[in-house]
Amino acid sequence: MERPLIAVTMGDPSGVGPEIIVQALADPELNRLCRPLVLGDRGALERALAITKLPLTLETVQETGPLRREPGVVYLRELTRLASEEMTFGSPSAAGGDAAYRYICEAAQLCLSGAAKAMATAPINKEALNRAGHHFPGHTELLAQLTGTDQVVMMLAGERLRVTLVTIHEALAQVPALVTRERVLETIRITDRALARYFCPAPRLAVLALNPHCGEGGLFGDEERTVIAPAIAAARAEGIDAVGPLSADTLFHFAVSGGYDAVVCMYHDQGLIPLKLLHFDDGVNVTLGLPIIRTSVDHGTAYDLAGTGKASAQSMKAALVMAAQMAAMGAAPARG
Repeated sequence: MERPLIAVTMGDPSGVGPEIIVQALADPELNRLCRPLVLGDRGALERALAITKLPLTLETVQETGPLRREPGVVYLRELTRLASEEMTFGSPSAAGGDAAYRYICEAAQLCLSGAAKAMATAPINKEALNRAGHHFPGHTELLAQLTGTDQVVMMLAGERLRVTLVTIHEALAQVPALVTRERVLETIRITDRALARYFCPAPRLAVLALNPHCGEGGLFGDEERTVIAPAIAAARAEGIDAVGPLSADTLFHFAVSGGYDAVVCMYHDQGLIPLKLLHFDDGVNVTLGLPIIRTSVDHGTAYDLAGTGKASAQSMKAALVMAAQMAAMGAAPARG
């Protein structure tokens, strides 16, 4: 089967994105798995190559078809030509935010058209994005709009653990009101469909409680009885192998031991603390529910490391590998 073309967005030019991309693409294993096409800025990538001292060359291309398997070549679709002051290391700028927005839009269009089989994104800066007039909290919401998707789910994944989130970037005080039966059920459904298509044919899902000790019979809250358990029952009636609600303080031991293929978590830190404990360097952020495949690094722009060449490229490599693997699995007919 032909290696899938992966659109790689350069992210914020003032952050570590360009550096971790060239470091990742220096790994010959990626060229065996996929055909990466970077959407970005030549000046930023040349600067990254100078910083990292990698023996790579840049080749600017307009078409996606003729990309070859050529060691040592980074293929670039040049979408911006930023001035040096517009991409000062560690300094968000409106120009940089607009550039990052353009890279994402182009990657999404390539995926929607079928020219690219997946996209993998380097980190963006939300302040820069909003300074440029693009008012989105992040990649997820922007991609949902670009693809006309109503419901998406964030999954963080590594080899040992996958977690999906019912609520994401919300104040902890607001979480209980946002954990509704409908939201929990839709998260379970999207998680099940995506895992069945891209990762394993019959996923086993653990669904966590919101409160300590599953509410301790209502002493610590009743969301388990009134919201989460009914959502699980509805999912099971649809044929989904979901169990719970389960207490977060013990469940992850069994998930990491292989008992479950993913854990559905009620809020951000409930899932990300154990995930990052195990996969701090190689975790991957995957947006489930889109009509396209999108993976990303599981970290931010790391402005403090930008320009030093010291940022780890492990998460970028893992995002590209996962995108290629998902593209290969997604070529098969989807379940249901």
